[in-house]
Parts: sequence; C-alpha cells; structure tokens
Amino acid sequence: MKVLVICQYYYPEPFRISDICEELVKRGHEVTVITGIPNYPMGEIYDGYRHGKKRDETINGVRVHRCVTIGRKTGAFHRLLNYCSYAISSSAYVSKLEGKFDVVFVNQLSPVMMAAAGINYKKRFNKKLVLYCMDLWPESLVAGGIRRDSIVYKLFHKISEIIYKQADEILITSHMFENYFKDQFGITDNITYLPQYAESIFNPEICRKKPNNSIDLLFAGNIGAAQSVETIIKAANELKDNQSLKWHIVGEGSDLEKCRKLADELDVKSVVFYGRKPIEDMPKYYAMADAMLVTMVDDSILSMTLPGKVQTYMAAGKPIIGAINGEANLLINEAGCGYCCEAENYLRLAEQINKFVSKRCYADLGVLAEEYYNDNFTKNVVIDKLLFVLESTCKERRTL
Repeated sequence: MKVLVICQYYYPEPFRISDICEELVKRGHEVTVITGIPNYPMGEIYDGYRHGKKRDETINGVRVHRCVTIGRKTGAFHRLLNYCSYAISSSAYVSKLEGKFDVVFVNQLSPVMMAAAGINYKKRFNKKLVLYCMDLWPESLVAGGIRRDSIVYKLFHKISEIIYKQADEILITSHMFENYFKDQFGITDNITYLPQYAESIFNPEICRKKPNNSIDLLFAGNIGAAQSVETIIKAANELKDNQSLKWHIVGEGSDLEKCRKLADELDVKSVVFYGRKPIEDMPKYYAMADAMLVTMVDDSILSMTLPGKVQTYMAAGKPIIGAINGEANLLINEAGCGYCCEAENYLRLAEQINKFVSKRCYADLGVLAEEYYNDNFTKNVVIDKLLFVLESTCKERRTL
C-alpha cells in the first residue's frame, strides 16, 4: 500500500507520527510524508534546516518533503502565519503530485487546516482520506484564549466542520471525541477509536529510578496554555517545606517563561526547568522520577482530550499524579496507577502528592500503570488497527 501522510509536524519534532510512519515502512508499505520545516514548539527553525536545507530526505525508509513554513514564534499573529503557511504551501505541493497513492492519511494536530493538502489530493484523484484527530478544533483555540462566542471561533468552527466532513474515516484518540463530532458537526458514521501508544524506548527497566533520598516528580511535554503547568508550580509552593520533594519540568512551549517567572516569584527553588530534550534522551529523565505529573486547564471540551503523555508514562511503568478532568482522570483512576484531582486545583494537587508520599507504594502503582498499558495501548495493537482502517477504507470495505 502506498500511503500519503499529511502532517505539519515530523521528526526531528517530537511527535509520534514519525514512529507510526517508520513502522508502516517496516511492514512493507511505501510512505511519503508532506510536512513543514521543523520549528516546534518555540518557533525557531531547527539547526540544519534553514535556508532550504533538507527539503527532501529519506528517514528510516520514509520519504519526507518539507514545505515552506513560517516559524511559530510567539503571539497569535505569528501562530496564524505558521498555520496558514503550511496549509498553503503543502496544498500547492500536492497539486504537483501524481495519483499513485492508495490512501491519504492526515495526522491532524493543530491546526485543523493542515488537512487541506490531503483534501486537495483526495478530490483530484478520487482517493479516500483517513483523518487521525489528535486535537479537537476549533476547541484548541479556546486553550489559546479565544472565546467561544467570538467571530474567530465561529469562523474556525465552520472551517473545521467542512474539513472533518471531507474525511472518509475519522480516528479518535479519546472516546469522548465521538460525542463532540456528533453534537457539533452531526458526524455519526465512520468514527473509530484509535488510542495513542508509547515509543519502545520507554521501557520500564530503562526508566526505573535508582533509590536516593529525594522524592522526584516530573512533568514532560509541551508547556503551553492548555497544559496548565503553573498548577504544578503552585502545588510545589504549597509543599516547599518538604525538603525531600524535587520537581522536574522537561519541555518547552509558549508558557515556559511564564512558569519560570512564577517559580521565581514564589521562590520555589526545588523546581528545575530543563528545556526541550530529544525524544531519545527522555528515558534518562523518566529514570529520575518516582512519579510523573499531568495537568490541563479546566475546560469541559478540552477535558475530552487524552494527552499522549499518559500512555507514555504508563508504558514506562510510572505512577501518575494529575490535576486533570475528563478521560485522563477516568483512565488513571480505572488503572489504579496514581492519584488525580480536578484541573487547575493546585491545593488538591498538593494533597494528592502528599497522599502519594505517605503511601510509599511507588513500585506497586508503577506495575499497575505498566499492566494497564500492556492490556490497552501496545504499539502492535494500535498499528494493526490503523492498517486495517487504512486498507479497508481505500478498498471501501468495512467490517469493524
């Protein structure tokens, strides 16, 4: 099967789509990716990719073409330029392609407009399009401060509806997304749950912490408005009298400086910021932690999202402590692998951390996390299901 993959982000940016594509190649499929110039999350073009370099390359068997993309930088204006530049340049590029691909696979994060190139190809050659929805649109705009009653939100609601209705199959990472598509867009058919998995490098043996005298808590991932990392900083402030607690924040994003400033203002010296690290280095940071942290803003729609880091934490055999609503909260409690409270409640998060510290059952919770992951989210199960959807969709056969 020849698969055309559309996604604004790809290796060396830290997204799982790179691993998915490489696995499809290993299984004998031909994969071509149309992506942007790497600049996520800070908006600065990565070294080695400036001035037109590496526009076409083959990475572990995957053919990659990089379209013109304006760096994200900071602020809504530059973010919009970033989004539109990829949507326009990728659509222009696929207009030059031949109709040799069997199916189009859109790995849809933010923005939803990244699917435009895939829709272009679908219409030109009458191909099927499978859209993997990672970020709900236009709800992702709300996390960035856009009001639901604003003209901008309403405009992108219409754009999102048009794009989602072009998909022949929609894959969702959270069960709760299904109701959203039904209620907001009237889409009820051809929706399949396909959870995210963790890269194989997140092995419990590699990620196991060596005993020391501190209790180490770690957040890993994007530090943006939606992630509410300031909730962690405020909880750390509540618990700063406990000298054994150490807080580790690994990642970058639009709110990184805001969180650093908050930690300085509160004089929380036990919080360490490491910045962005390549994914291959992340297991050694996981190995520093007794438990992993996950937080999100308090929003009824965004709470439908299941952050991919939850599966990664579980795969690494780590207890999880969260201040998060919705599906992630339900999953952590169902797995019994940690403690969770409502989103943005730093006082309750501090209580959950105290409970974790007092129980001293770190290893037991980690085992439960790993077992739940192995029962529900393994890579082989997810890729098998993805391939079934891709193959059956392009052949117009569905027996799921």
